[in-house]
Amino acid sequence: MALDRFVNSLETMLEEARASLQSVNSADALEQLRVKFVGAKNGALKSVQKMLAEVAPEDRPAAGKRFNEVREALQAALDGAAERFASGGAAKSAQPTIDPTLPGLRPRVGAIHPITQTLEHLKEIMGRLGFSVTEGPEIEDEWHNFVALNIPDDHPARDPLDNFYLATAKSADPSCNSAPAARLMRSQTSTVQIRVMESQPLPLRIISLGRVYRPDAPDATHFPMFHQMEGLWVDRNVTMTQLKSVLRLFATSYLGGDVNVRFRPSFFPFTEPSVEVDYWWNGQWIEFGGAGMVDPNVFASVNIDPEKWSGFAFGLGVERLCMRRFGITDIRDLYRSDVRFLRQFAS
Repeated sequence: MALDRFVNSLETMLEEARASLQSVNSADALEQLRVKFVGAKNGALKSVQKMLAEVAPEDRPAAGKRFNEVREALQAALDGAAERFASGGAAKSAQPTIDPTLPGLRPRVGAIHPITQTLEHLKEIMGRLGFSVTEGPEIEDEWHNFVALNIPDDHPARDPLDNFYLATAKSADPSCNSAPAARLMRSQTSTVQIRVMESQPLPLRIISLGRVYRPDAPDATHFPMFHQMEGLWVDRNVTMTQLKSVLRLFATSYLGGDVNVRFRPSFFPFTEPSVEVDYWWNGQWIEFGGAGMVDPNVFASVNIDPEKWSGFAFGLGVERLCMRRFGITDIRDLYRSDVRFLRQFAS
């Protein structure tokens, strides 16, 4: 190829690029031109560079010098166009993307979920009654979820159909022939009271709040994942009278002074005697928890002498308390993630 032909190709490309860059009116258009002329794969400059191999050997130094000059000029033209956009020069000839005379858009501010609001409120009330907050794992073993709570092997609460058992692998030790320890999503926050009594000195006055899991069919008052507040008071000479007083004080503090509370005899493996606690709502009695005096067998499982110590425990359904306070009639609304519903609870 003759040197003149190669140089003419360079000059033609440079003139075309300059003319295009003078009339460009958007950042997207500028990027398209950059790819068209200096793109690494199919850019016009790359195509002309390939023509250098066809120039006569004695003309290649001159051809290469001119190629470098054109490349620098082309890059300078691109940089100049980019600077015009950065300084707003090209924006004057383009349509404005924002009209500063129009009213602004009010930002959408999130709200604390009603369940979280309820949990914080419960902590505050029980804190005033002298209870400290503790936590425990959501994945539990059978010892803490059943055995230590005096729940026998044949109890319906241990039925695999009533729990979320997890698949666990056997020990990596080939000499170990024992079955893997069963694990499950905890079905009650009572597991935390066992862990606390195992690890903390007496006396105790604690609450634990968190998620629990049971394979219930969802309806207006049931959901497979929900929250409980577990309370435990262990000391010398704790009585059922103190349990009733604490639950009545809690109910009036949270639900209001006009709330009616009743206690019905019941049975739980981990308390004796046991009661169901109900409140009057919308013309009917609604169960919102169970309670009772800690069974001596539970104390024995954690090496506490039931002759010296006594205590009570209670478990309350957080969702039901939340629904009562906010006037919610269907528990499923709390977990639908409907922003229109949740926006009602912005404080």
